[in-house]
Amino acid sequence: MRIDILTAFPNVFMGPFRESIVGRACKRDLVDIFVHSLRAFTTDRHKTIDDYAYGGFPGMVLKPEPIFRGVRHVREQLDQSARSATILLSASGKPFVQETAKTFLELDQLILICGHYKGVDERVVMGLDSKEYSVGEFVVTGGEMPAMMIADSVIRLIPGALGEINSATTDSYFDGLLGNAVYTRPENYKGWQVPEILLSGNHLKIKKWQRQDALMKTFHERPDLLKNIKLTGEDQTFLKTLKQSENG
Repeated sequence: MRIDILTAFPNVFMGPFRESIVGRACKRDLVDIFVHSLRAFTTDRHKTIDDYAYGGFPGMVLKPEPIFRGVRHVREQLDQSARSATILLSASGKPFVQETAKTFLELDQLILICGHYKGVDERVVMGLDSKEYSVGEFVVTGGEMPAMMIADSVIRLIPGALGEINSATTDSYFDGLLGNAVYTRPENYKGWQVPEILLSGNHLKIKKWQRQDALMKTFHERPDLLKNIKLTGEDQTFLKTLKQSENG
């Protein structure tokens, strides 16, 4: 997979992509990441990438021309038959979720456009067939950190990126639920014991405990997620019992 990132601040990416899972994936040639400065696609001597907003709104807006040129340039790096998607990181985009990361795995190229300042000229969305995504209902200075988050979430799903693929399949949100509680040594820390079932060696009972713990955590912290999860009869019985016990 190839990931191209268009940004007003390319130096922001220098450190994070060299570390941990992403850094190892790059070294193993599982993914190629290219960070492009939008100023490289300007034509004026001042390398202008933003301008005032029409209508008198406060704040600067990223100009369309450098972005159009930049996207055209990176799309040309692969042949026309390559599967490519262009994503604009924007606070007004639809939520980026785990299922979206899974679909991006099918691509040959992922192009991430980092919004900044007041936003990006709307014609970028209209003319580049790009999709807007947000990483949460909050505002950050620019799309650089969200772009890192999306790239990381996709890369860790690439076969070979993780030492053990089950590390990904048991993550929160992978199957729609929050992840179950996890423990490591020591067995006893300041009187807090590791649940006895996890020390039993009975894998069937452990798997059941993990599922129920994930259901319980999701029920308490993100009950909205349960609406979109395919629950087994056993899951439904457990949740019904949980609700009854909490309602007295």
